Amino acid sequence: MLGTPVGRRRLTILEWLKDPATHFPPQPPGDLPADGVTAGAIAAKLGVPLALVETDLRLLVAVGVLRVRRIRRRAYYRRDEVRIAEVARMFEKGW
Repeated sequence: MLGTPVGRRRLTILEWLKDPATHFPPQPPGDLPADGVTAGAIAAKLGVPLALVETDLRLLVAVGVLRVRRIRRRAYYRRDEVRIAEVARMFEKGW
């Protein structure tokens, strides 16, 4: 399972979500830093089908490095910095 979350596209998504205001246009009614970014915006930026991005996002949520928030009928994704730091510490310790 540890190898599964790793992938260039997933790492790119995580990097973009570190500073969403720099990489994505405003997405009303959500606030980019507080609420996150929609899967559609990520798919458009990557130039890949929405279903592919949704699969990546579900995996990253399952691993715990992304959080999802529903506003109206849309899901907004943002990084879980606490969980990312925990995972980084585990790998630094030689888990």
